[in-house]
Amino acid sequence: MAKKILIVDDEPSITVPLKFLMEQHQFRVMVVHSGEDALAAIEHFEPDLLLLDVMLPTVDGFQICQAVRDNPRQKNLRVVFLSAMTRDLDIAKGNTLGADAYITKPFSNADVVRQVKDLLCT
Repeated sequence: MAKKILIVDDEPSITVPLKFLMEQHQFRVMVVHSGEDALAAIEHFEPDLLLLDVMLPTVDGFQICQAVRDNPRQKNLRVVFLSAMTRDLDIAKGNTLGADAYITKPFSNADVVRQVKDLLCT
């Protein structure tokens, strides 16, 4: 059964190519554009991995990561931040909240695929 990835980003210029890229690697993909939609999608889609932006409308990526890490039913959910927030402080915050990886924008498609495969296929 294909692993499921939830892409959470409010910019279609990011989500459209990422969705295509992940589908090319045989992952099932769902895309949402807000933090509130992400929290709902995590419950019903039950992804194996989140590709998560930090800056989102209503609920930010850090809050989503914290909610995931606080929920024992989601303890195996992998979280990969894809963010334009590149300060050491932001990266440290993501890691402290329990992210499995923090990739800064602009990113290499090959790096994202490699990180996702490392987390889901090992």
